[in-house]
Amino acid sequence: MTIDPKELPVPQLHGHLLSAVAPRPIAFASTVDKEGNVNLSPFSFFNVFSANPPVMIFSPARRGRDNTTKHTLENVKEHAEVVVNVVSYDMVQQMSLSSTEYEKGVNEFVKAGFTEVKSERVKPPRVKEAPVSFECKVIEVKSLGEEGGAGQLVICEVLLIHIADRVLDENGKIDPNKIDLVARMGGNWYSRASGDAIFEVTKPLTTMGIGVDQIPDRIRTSTVLTGNHLGQLGNVEALPTENQVKEFANEPEVRSILDSFDDDENIQLELHKLAADLLNEGEVDTAWKVLMME
Repeated sequence: MTIDPKELPVPQLHGHLLSAVAPRPIAFASTVDKEGNVNLSPFSFFNVFSANPPVMIFSPARRGRDNTTKHTLENVKEHAEVVVNVVSYDMVQQMSLSSTEYEKGVNEFVKAGFTEVKSERVKPPRVKEAPVSFECKVIEVKSLGEEGGAGQLVICEVLLIHIADRVLDENGKIDPNKIDLVARMGGNWYSRASGDAIFEVTKPLTTMGIGVDQIPDRIRTSTVLTGNHLGQLGNVEALPTENQVKEFANEPEVRSILDSFDDDENIQLELHKLAADLLNEGEVDTAWKVLMME
């Protein structure tokens, strides 16, 4: 299916965008209006865009159904401060409740059962239950349009960060399993970023990988190895030496394959299966030695 955005009704386009661009982090934004009334509302058009200066942007878009604006947008225009709280799994149902479109002046902290904590540098309170909160000043509000569904970018500079000790590891870094964040998908769906849902991929920041194009054709065209496997293989800086491969040939799993089959096709297939298992376990160097046995 190919779609021209101009040919779709906004609600249908909105659905495709939010279902495809996912999961999205959630900015649980607390703001105050010029009279000091507190508002708390979640937004998944959100991310961090700079570390120096530390800048976040979230977008309380104009409502698609009637083109009205949200209280959060009105508040940051009246009082240019916001606290961006992150959302963990144990608070997601309360967070969802707070997204109810209550009348202006209603405090969603109270409605959703959250605890207000006085901020140190801004007027809006932070959410005690949130594992991390960012006290921010609003640098700019940039409108992307005046029609229903148009984004309204709230560009914020982080002034102070509060991190709950309970989500830190022994090195003082945020542990992804302890923080247990949730993210927005399309429709009513969310994702939980902990447990088996998270995985580690080594960044090639200090290395210069050989690249997939340098992988021998017999390996690159394997019917067993996936694109992810090839990406892992291409991230090494050098192939194992001939001596390393010869020494590895006596390893029990490899010797069993070499001694069990007489034809090259089956030997290659079984070696590729073994290499795939090793790559799934992160044993890239060992997988290369297996693949170079052919």
